[in-house]
Amino acid sequence: MGTRVIVGMSGGVDSSVAAALLARGGRGVIGVFLRNGVPEPEGPAALRGPPRCCGARDAADARRVADLCGFPFYALDRSEEFERLVGDFVADYARGRTPNPCVSCNRSVKIESLVRLADALGAETVATGHYARIARGAGGAARIRRAADLAKDQSYFLCALRPDQVRRVEFPIGDLTKSEVREVARSLGLPVAEKPESQEICFVAGRSYRDLVAARAPHAFRPGEFVTAEGEAIGRHGGVGAFTVGQRHGLGLGGGAPRFVLAIEPESARVVVGDESNLDRGEIRVESVTWPVGVPEGPVRAAVQIRHRHRAAAATVTPLPEDAARVVFDAPVRAPSPGQAAAFYGGEQGDEVIGAGWIGSTRRHGDRGTPFDTLRAGRRGDSSTGTSTSTRASSTTAVAAGAAGA
Repeated sequence: MGTRVIVGMSGGVDSSVAAALLARGGRGVIGVFLRNGVPEPEGPAALRGPPRCCGARDAADARRVADLCGFPFYALDRSEEFERLVGDFVADYARGRTPNPCVSCNRSVKIESLVRLADALGAETVATGHYARIARGAGGAARIRRAADLAKDQSYFLCALRPDQVRRVEFPIGDLTKSEVREVARSLGLPVAEKPESQEICFVAGRSYRDLVAARAPHAFRPGEFVTAEGEAIGRHGGVGAFTVGQRHGLGLGGGAPRFVLAIEPESARVVVGDESNLDRGEIRVESVTWPVGVPEGPVRAAVQIRHRHRAAAATVTPLPEDAARVVFDAPVRAPSPGQAAAFYGGEQGDEVIGAGWIGSTRRHGDRGTPFDTLRAGRRGDSSTGTSTSTRASSTTAVAAGAAGA
């Protein structure tokens, strides 16, 4: 590793310990805080809700750590990059998708900004306080690995990093548990040793994500119908932007057996609901796939994680043209949602990210006709909200077909 390293600092204990450990190890640390430009709550509102990150007080905390450890610190404005991220987040919900902005942010804002700064300042590597590790191989090949502390593992949020980014990044606390990180912070006298963790999306800033989507995409909140898998209207709702696949609570449909969101039709403003068993899927198509050490020549076995806290499920992953992949699970998984990231784990110990992308569509085991899915939109980044050319059936028709074959 090179001597100089750019460390992304959020003002929390994890990134502070990461920077401090590198500095104590003789590295030439430069601490960097990325401002997101999101206004902070003021007055009583600032005291309510879970802790949030990336505010002015967090920048001040990061600077205090840098001063204590004796390395330079800079706060950089990345509000334009964050604004694009927020726009993508809102657009995804308006299209009936379920985005994961943290995965996108790590690739397109945080790590990308640190790498660019490293290039400008002659640093070979960058580092963050994520709970993850790097598996390095011959010829500079590198993959993200799960953290030693699986309860805190954040490799899923890093799964979409490009190969050139993975080769440049370090995770100094990847072999530590959270309690060990706090103990290190205490032993070094870091002022953030007892600071609570942030628990929300940074740009939502104490409000519901639905409020953000409604303010920026009011068309996603035009009233529409709840329908069954067979297309029977059973109620009204206030807009598709308030729902995600698998959702049960907050539907406002009283009486009878519990209902779950099975599919979202943004063009018709319909939300398809039904029995929980209809959420199971056996296959997903993943778009915009990144393979950190090269595209496999054929199908590979992997454990595939489809959301944070999901236990990765055994599957066969087959690379497809146009940076796509087909994932067939050994056993059905519950409610994979278009827009979410899918991370493929493999390697000698099964804990390395061998590929990742974004769920585009889903279907049941054995169904080779119309995909049983919530959205058949273009690849991530495509602003089109229409159905694909491969099928013109509505998701209601697809759900009914899937239910009939269940």
